[in-house]
Amino acid sequence: MKPATLFGVLASAFLVASAAAQTYPSKPVRIVVPFVPAGPTDNQARWAAQQLSTALGQQFIVDNRPGAGGVPGTEAVVKSAPDGYTLLAGNPGPLTIAPSVRNTMPYDTLRDLIPIVLIARSASCVCLHPSLPARNVKEFIALAKAQPGKINYGSPGVGTVGHFATELFAFQAGVKLNHIPYKGAAQYTIDLIAGNIELAINQFAIATPHVNAGKLRCLGATSRERSPLLPNVPTIAEQGIKDFESYNWNGVLAPTGTPPAITNRIAEIVSKQLATPEARALYSGQGHEASGITTTAYADFIRTETEKWAKIARVANIPKQ
Repeated sequence: MKPATLFGVLASAFLVASAAAQTYPSKPVRIVVPFVPAGPTDNQARWAAQQLSTALGQQFIVDNRPGAGGVPGTEAVVKSAPDGYTLLAGNPGPLTIAPSVRNTMPYDTLRDLIPIVLIARSASCVCLHPSLPARNVKEFIALAKAQPGKINYGSPGVGTVGHFATELFAFQAGVKLNHIPYKGAAQYTIDLIAGNIELAINQFAIATPHVNAGKLRCLGATSRERSPLLPNVPTIAEQGIKDFESYNWNGVLAPTGTPPAITNRIAEIVSKQLATPEARALYSGQGHEASGITTTAYADFIRTETEKWAKIARVANIPKQ
């Protein structure tokens, strides 16, 4: 193809993309949530959908496609047309942890998806059954080292944030714990309260009522800062495990190739709303930290998280499936 002809083709493509972005959205937009309704990812996707619908005058509809740790729903978005009419509500499971626990992946997160905006991060607390004679991290480490592999912890399953966050804690604390996978947080929380397991990492919104009732003991927060829900509970890092940090998180992404004018507009609207006092109060009251980082910063965050969890998969000898 001659240079002039190539230039004409590129210019035409640019004009078409620009025109599409200016009229976007001209029909309803789907936000695929690769999990069941009513969880944090679903709730935050519905919040974002409401903000976008109001700002752009078109329906943004949440489409729940649960199953297999969120990978199939994420794959569906990757394979959709990159026109801004199919978005993804993403979280760590299918985006940053799955590559470390699956033999084959149907997508590469940062190659096949454009991170648009991180909605919120959710800290958790390391919860113990009250019968365990440890009231801080130092006492727990001593207890765990005295009986390596004897303390059982629950998680929502292999390859979940709860699983990897606990292995990160065990690795940095220099202890060996025994993993008991469950099908969800509700099941292992029941067993933890009953004393059938000794430890689990729970999001603050789930743990706080049980901690306040004396049914669980919170050993420490997984965040950099103390949680407003349990402000008297110190962070794990405060108690000597330097740089310990673990979050669940949710954000909006689009298939690679989606016009920047569209992704930038979505990022601008959602991040602007996240900066409002109302949004920050809403998320803080649920134990979340409103974010709003976009594009490059969000991509860097995903890359760092992926590398962190890959290291934990290696040191904990978590087999791929």
